[in-house]
Amino acid sequence: MSVDAPQCFKEADSLRPLQLSQAAANEQLRQRWYYMPVRMKFGLTLALSLTWACLSYVIARQWITELSALVGVVLAHLMIFGIAIFPGFMNAFLVVGLLLDRRPPRSQFQDHELPGITVLVAAYNEEDSILTTLASLGKQNYPAPVEVFVINDGSTDRTMELLRSVSYPWLHVIDLKCNGGKANALNIGLRQASYPLTITLDADSYLYRDALLRLVERFLSDPPNTAAVAGAVLVRNSRTNVVTRMQEWDYFHGIAAVKRLQSLFQGTLVAQGAFSLYRTDILRTVGGWPECVGEDIVLTWAILREGHRVGYCEDAITFTNAPTTFHQFVRQRQRWSRGLIEAFKAHGELLLQRRMSTLFIWWNLLFPYMDLVYTLVFIPGLLLACFGVYWLAGPMTLLVLPMAFLVNGLMYLIQSRMFHEQELKVRRNPLGFLLYTLFYGIVLQPGCVMGYAAELLRLRKRWGTK
Repeated sequence: MSVDAPQCFKEADSLRPLQLSQAAANEQLRQRWYYMPVRMKFGLTLALSLTWACLSYVIARQWITELSALVGVVLAHLMIFGIAIFPGFMNAFLVVGLLLDRRPPRSQFQDHELPGITVLVAAYNEEDSILTTLASLGKQNYPAPVEVFVINDGSTDRTMELLRSVSYPWLHVIDLKCNGGKANALNIGLRQASYPLTITLDADSYLYRDALLRLVERFLSDPPNTAAVAGAVLVRNSRTNVVTRMQEWDYFHGIAAVKRLQSLFQGTLVAQGAFSLYRTDILRTVGGWPECVGEDIVLTWAILREGHRVGYCEDAITFTNAPTTFHQFVRQRQRWSRGLIEAFKAHGELLLQRRMSTLFIWWNLLFPYMDLVYTLVFIPGLLLACFGVYWLAGPMTLLVLPMAFLVNGLMYLIQSRMFHEQELKVRRNPLGFLLYTLFYGIVLQPGCVMGYAAELLRLRKRWGTK
């Protein structure tokens, strides 16, 4: 374990720690010349991305004029802003923000400084993975007390039988005879939590080494108003087929980069249930997980509404099973989209908070509009372009390619560096990347639109990925 220089030499004579402290002070003073406050980074990122959006609009004026002759001025603007201007602004914001991001070092603590943790695992029909999930928990090097509650949520397979076959000293099993949903299972486990920090873990996930320790250290190193920290979730079953190969890049690139950016500006919007840490008292204050399909996003927004910060730990890694069929994938993204609408219904007042993270709330408010435009306008435009009709997809759309390449290249470099530090290797998956780049949105956006519609029409809610 690395520690600060004064701690290393605290047994030496009184002069040497003083010299080291002075040296540290000089180094701190030197670094201030290079330090840019987070709010300044936010302002610079916003200004540059708005400049890019304005430039894109100027370039697209001829495109808009030609399209206006066909559908009218208002509709033409709505189409082009949904296809190009807003996505371009978001990509530019992502690029500049990631370039300015300097992750603060995660402090390391003595064993006695680490708090005890409660881990909650809601399990429904997880006979294929529950034992490996528990094995990964058993391999964690966390020196403080740990208790794990596995809540068997009315499984109809051999999940409970397998849980009875193991005897870890830290394991407690709660057997629910009827399936009541993930939120209900987690809330039952929360009532039993003994420690100040609670971590949720999906029953089909596998923790990478020191994941618990890194997650707790990030929480302890972050600003004092931090109430939750999202871990890094990557695809465990990426070799299964093309569906999981595509999702590997989504988790590795898009999801991780967005969480990193949101964390920089003090407002990670989803502490995902697959692997996240929460202050136990805050969980109880906000009422635990709500009964809805997007319980993790609604809970996270409840925490943000109370004025707390939600962070992200990019090197606390768990590998989880992604949907293996397009049907399961679409159902999952429908559930996530419904969760977004549920979050706005429950905590829409976040749009009025004066915080940097409010930009991301407004950003999410644009997603239904952009997904709808992509589904109803851009995809048909691609089909028309195949027949030589370039109203919506043509040479002008090539303008988005430089920014898209820059975004993906930057995300790859950042994630690859993190992998190298963790002694992990980025698996070669060119087919998955090609499909992710060219076809992912064609499946993803229509699925999201169906999810928004299902929630707005109050259709029956179900988990949908089993």
